[in-house]
Amino acid sequence: MRVIAGQKRGKKLDRLKDEAVRPTTDKVKESVFNVIQFDVAGANFLDLFAGSGQIGIEALSRGARQATFVDENRAAISVIKKNLTVTDFMARATVVNADSVLFLKKQRERLFDIAFLDPPYKSEDLDTALLLLPEVMAKGGIIICEHPVDLDLPLDLANFRLNKAYKYGKIAVSIYRDQGDN
Repeated sequence: MRVIAGQKRGKKLDRLKDEAVRPTTDKVKESVFNVIQFDVAGANFLDLFAGSGQIGIEALSRGARQATFVDENRAAISVIKKNLTVTDFMARATVVNADSVLFLKKQRERLFDIAFLDPPYKSEDLDTALLLLPEVMAKGGIIICEHPVDLDLPLDLANFRLNKAYKYGKIAVSIYRDQGDN
């Protein structure tokens, strides 16, 4: 696993050793960032269900102002911190060891310009997180969700509308964009 582009291009990242964790592939990661490439610079990025933190680190490498990494797994938090140290992005990062849904429920501000979520595929957290995410997103925000290709997501999430869905074998990525005043 590595940083694909930007300031830390080519930097190797550590990954979780847990076999139940499936990191986002380089192909999917590159495709996602190609779609949002003009939105990342200066953004406040949320990496929800962060795992190794590779998506948020990619955003920082490509010019995001700040990234928040949320994961409830302590081993994941350790890997995220290690990867942030190796890439020298710790100063621009907030690492939260918490359940992602509870994190969203406790947020009181619309802080995030871009949110990426990739919850465990068998969990019910995806539906709840999608319902809560619009409440923490800044005006003009983007929500990106990685999910199984056979899972149909809603067209609308409050003021967010499904802009495009991409398929990569068994994986799909759905991108929502803010359509109105928050």
